[in-house]
Amino acid sequence: MANKVLIYSRFPRTMMARFAERFELLDTAGKPAREVFSAEELGGIRAMLTAGGTPLGAEAMDLFPKLGAVVCYGTGYDGVDLKAAAARNIAVGHSPGANAASVADIAMTLMLATTRRILVADQYVRSGDWASSKQSPMMRPQAGMPGRRIGVYGMGEIGRKIAARCAAFESEVGYFSRTKHDLPYQYFPTLEALADWCSVLMIAVRAGAETQHVVNADILKRLGAVGYVVNISRGSVIDERALVAALSDKTIAGAGLDVYETEPHAPDALTALPNVVFAPHIGGHTLDSHVAMQNCVIANLEAYFAGKPLPYSVRES
Repeated sequence: MANKVLIYSRFPRTMMARFAERFELLDTAGKPAREVFSAEELGGIRAMLTAGGTPLGAEAMDLFPKLGAVVCYGTGYDGVDLKAAAARNIAVGHSPGANAASVADIAMTLMLATTRRILVADQYVRSGDWASSKQSPMMRPQAGMPGRRIGVYGMGEIGRKIAARCAAFESEVGYFSRTKHDLPYQYFPTLEALADWCSVLMIAVRAGAETQHVVNADILKRLGAVGYVVNISRGSVIDERALVAALSDKTIAGAGLDVYETEPHAPDALTALPNVVFAPHIGGHTLDSHVAMQNCVIANLEAYFAGKPLPYSVRES
């Protein structure tokens, strides 16, 4: 009999196909587990697969008395109460670095689309304004990448790949993280100092209580009127109300966003702004990234059911 795995978050079935070949999946389809499965079925669950941002606290864990492993699909695990898991001897795993390259790529895409006003340019061609030689103030020349100061907030796997890509564009790169690394980029001791220095702030920090709304009105003001912010981390890192205000009154020039405080993000004051480029949390959504993340999930689950330590366990520094 195949080992049972509870699918705690909502995932497309195509993404679960490889897991279904190896395990017996009990899929909640994103609904509360008690609404889908009986207490008897839940009582036998030993392993769970979840999205890192899905809230999973002590009360939810207690629904599964035999739960021994929580495996996150992707690198994030901010929704999991790690202290509660540790208190219950529940191992927590994820997929560190598996989607780093694709997330770094979307960060660069958003930055270039925003700073070079690609969406505006696209509409300029589609509308016929270019063909009719209609002048547009939005088509004024913008600063290029050579010499631009790019600040990377968070220097994990994704942050490092973003920095390397920016350096290849002949930009100056600086960073702030909890730890100073041996890297060929300028280190800043605080986020405030980084924001004062850079004209583009790339947010690649791990989400958590300590980073909740850390990019606030003050940080945005420090970026200045020619500054941009790009977020591929978690929406919770930016104070979204402060961001709307900063974009509306031209405190900053623009933003590129792949993540939001509430997802999926419905049209509102933020999406109505013309100086923002949006993506629907697709940073890690490439074929190669999914294969790499699934490999980590499978390795974690197989190790757990074999009584071995998770090879990709969460290690908080």
